[in-house]
Amino acid sequence: MTLARILVVDDEPQIRRFLRPALVAAGYDVIEAENGADALKAVATAAPDAVILDLGLPDMDGKDVITSLRGWSTIPIIILSARDREVEKIAALDLGADDYIEKPFGIGELTARIRTAMRHRANASKPPSSVNADGLIIDVVQRIVSRDGKSIRLTPKEYDLLTLLAYHAGRVVTHRTLLTSVWGPAHEEDLHYLRVFIGQLRQKIERDPTQPRIVQTEPGVGYRLVSDESTGF
Repeated sequence: MTLARILVVDDEPQIRRFLRPALVAAGYDVIEAENGADALKAVATAAPDAVILDLGLPDMDGKDVITSLRGWSTIPIIILSARDREVEKIAALDLGADDYIEKPFGIGELTARIRTAMRHRANASKPPSSVNADGLIIDVVQRIVSRDGKSIRLTPKEYDLLTLLAYHAGRVVTHRTLLTSVWGPAHEEDLHYLRVFIGQLRQKIERDPTQPRIVQTEPGVGYRLVSDESTGF
């Protein structure tokens, strides 16, 4: 059986020393790069299945690595980011990164994000016909949202918002992506508008809207729909 290969791109030796044995123990083949140029070369020559990318690299910005890769590759990219680099993290996601994880982090969370990103890329050409999340069923084909056999009535915008999150289940979707996709480019800065609709949506789909389990907030970045599959690692 061929192991999935992960490229770790980070200029901090201690991070690479931590990640290599942990990822090997999790069943991955691991290769490393300590700068952007080596990362781009490694993707082209070593054919990894996913990239773990630090944004702060010595020779180029991590966002430039994402831009270069997205010009010719759909490889899953997971960002390693410090909490205080929120703006850069959002920009990286909008450029095409699949997910992010903050430093410090746990290896269990990282491997879960890797699996979700790889699965999503593998299924990108065939959108899900339905998504289950905490007992909620989102039937994309019939455009029905239900729980316990009872239909939940959503407005067209609420439905579009939910299905966009469901299509990216397990992955963060940025505020900008949600606003431009559902309401159009003219609304990309209307965060208050998005929060209102997320609140309305949670009132209808969550068992306890004050403790949402389906549509989770990624502070300052966006929202993530947690489906049964995306939590069933």
